[in-house]
Amino acid sequence: MTRLSSLRRRGSSVFNRNYWAPAGGDGKVTRASALWSGPAPRWHRWLWLSLAVVVLDFVTKQAILATFRPGEERVVLPFFSLVLAFNPGMAFSFLADASGWQRWFLSGVAIIASVVIVWLLRKGGSRWYCGALALILGGALGNVWDRLMIGQVVDFLLFHWRGWSYPAFNVADSAITIGAVLLILDSFRHRHGESVASAAVKER
Repeated sequence: MTRLSSLRRRGSSVFNRNYWAPAGGDGKVTRASALWSGPAPRWHRWLWLSLAVVVLDFVTKQAILATFRPGEERVVLPFFSLVLAFNPGMAFSFLADASGWQRWFLSGVAIIASVVIVWLLRKGGSRWYCGALALILGGALGNVWDRLMIGQVVDFLLFHWRGWSYPAFNVADSAITIGAVLLILDSFRHRHGESVASAAVKER
């Protein structure tokens, strides 16, 4: 951003390390709950989501680079503009003023993180969990491409209101943020599932 595992039935719930969904009175998991709470498809299928993020991020950045001058802003809505900004650092321009070493350091961190994410995807999990990891992976690769190719990240989405503005960001940043939110929601779902399962066991 730039400033400008085995399945067990417990009571009326289905619970395991990677799966939890509330069940109806007859003990059946509802279709809506199972859709996102159920076991995820084979791990490599999630890489298509990561690839979609990378492609969308690349295409939008190229479009902005082709039509905007650095620092140029075009107001789209009273609270939203398209801009062309460059960020050699991290989110909120952290390390942006470093001497250049941050390009390789941040690229290395992103590559290592991407390898870890792929490893986590191979281990499997719920759809929420795997979807979140895939989004974060795509976002990380989208930004690392910028750093390796041009030495800095291209940002172009700017939200503002009157004198206030949020740091400009891009599609990759959005994917990482959405993925992080999904991971947090997934962790709350698992905590709720564990508490329900524990209560059902105590009732027995």
